[in-house]
Amino acid sequence: MTQQRYRDLAEWPLMATALVFLAAYAWQVVGRVEGSAGNWLEATMWATWGIFAVDYAVNLHLAPNRRQWFVRNLHELLIVALPFFRPLRLLRLVTLLSVLHRTVGETLRGRVVTYVASSAALLVFVGALAVLDVEQAAPDAKIVTFGDALWWAITTITTVGYGDLYPVTPIGRMVAAALMMSGIAVLGVVTASIASWLVQRVEDTAETAAYAVEEPLRAELSGLVTEIALLRQELASLRDGQPPQ
Repeated sequence: MTQQRYRDLAEWPLMATALVFLAAYAWQVVGRVEGSAGNWLEATMWATWGIFAVDYAVNLHLAPNRRQWFVRNLHELLIVALPFFRPLRLLRLVTLLSVLHRTVGETLRGRVVTYVASSAALLVFVGALAVLDVEQAAPDAKIVTFGDALWWAITTITTVGYGDLYPVTPIGRMVAAALMMSGIAVLGVVTASIASWLVQRVEDTAETAAYAVEEPLRAELSGLVTEIALLRQELASLRDGQPPQ
């Protein structure tokens, strides 16, 4: 089996695995689940991590050039090798974005709009979960509820940053930095998409206006050509001594 064939077959199962992990993680963080239920959720998250670890190993084994694939996918190894930092496990959710990128609309604009909107929503939700997970139990924490975390994530990804809520732990600040950089990238894509749409609208309007002006001219020119052809026929008839038709 080739690596591409394996990736095509594993794409949707990995997406389902990522969704299971996200559901378990969100339930544990937002609901503050403890005891046996918390243990089951933790076991579910470890199981999904194991699936992604196996996926990494299989991709490495099937890669045509293992050394090159290993170097180009060091971020995958980092995510698999550092499962103890729970917020970092959320990086596995990029699987959702990669699948979405391949299955959204056929047009470029459809892909951009769907991909950007879904990416922004997923980043906000995941950022809120990650920062709440590490902040809610910290001393002097400012972010202690999911509502606080969601508001903080929205103001951070849009680079507004009111400063009313902010992380106080090192991992929370790492999450904030990643969300800030992601926000800049998302806003850049949104701006480029809007600019492209405006340029296309201007071009369409210009083409419509040009057509509206050119069409009467073309009709008039066609009439003139017809009249000239008739005049030529009359002149030819006069030269031949025949009465014009």
